[in-house]
Amino acid sequence: MAAGAACVAYGSLIERRWYARRDETLRVLRGTGRDGAGRLRMLLFSDLHFAPGQDHRLDYLRRVAEEAQPDLIVSGGDNLEHARAIEPVVEVHRDVLASTGAPGVAILGAHDRYAPRRANPANYLKEPSSGPGGRPLDTASLVAGLLGAGWSVLENACVRVDTPAGVVEVVGIDDPHIQRDDVRVISALVPDPAAVLRLGLVHAPYRRVLRRFESEGFDLTLAGHTHGGQLAVPGWGALVSNCDLPPRNAKGTSLVGGRMPLHVSAGLGHSVYYPIRFACRPEVSVLDLVPRV
Repeated sequence: MAAGAACVAYGSLIERRWYARRDETLRVLRGTGRDGAGRLRMLLFSDLHFAPGQDHRLDYLRRVAEEAQPDLIVSGGDNLEHARAIEPVVEVHRDVLASTGAPGVAILGAHDRYAPRRANPANYLKEPSSGPGGRPLDTASLVAGLLGAGWSVLENACVRVDTPAGVVEVVGIDDPHIQRDDVRVISALVPDPAAVLRLGLVHAPYRRVLRRFESEGFDLTLAGHTHGGQLAVPGWGALVSNCDLPPRNAKGTSLVGGRMPLHVSAGLGHSVYYPIRFACRPEVSVLDLVPRV
């Protein structure tokens, strides 16, 4: 009992605020880029789950963005945990673009549309949750704020982004966790032969979406949602992914179909009803993309 209480205290008081930066190098680019550097640096953050009083989370994101100086920034969804979170969330999105000069592409998650609700956490061990199911949030104001801050917000849509490495083709799929995904947009994008990267974005990494990205020849897919399992067993890993992705792939990089890299952010936040992390620190990902061998 004492050991269990100590683990709960550590996870709720220490680790959930013990933010980390995950650095990885991925060989996915189709060329060396216009600047000859042969590298495209991306910053991926997801699952802020911001509520008033959690400014430390946003401050950490600002600091990593300024230190990393990425060429492209991706916001992976599930930003909100409270109706009064929209203004500070938009502000941090504005700040990270201003401090880096990089373009930003955002997708949405269920918690950008619905407030959280209390549920039995043991249910996560049996099957994925059915979504937040709480009262609707002001998603329109969030999207308008992000657009005004200079972000491209993709809801089953695509965009071509100019970067120092060249053109990046991006398709953002709406959250499959609440059945808002429309994978037809993946096939509808006409590939640009000059693009250095075809990038897929989806908040919750459900395999029906990942398989479509892989079959259409995308070079990389980024996701969030899983919180890296949020509670993990040291030496074993995550117990759940809260979707149909195997728990062993709940954070970091793995392969889809043996070819396409998938990088899942462990996220920075947590539900206000489950303020704990154990053996799974909150993370921001800094990905250095380099040409394929």
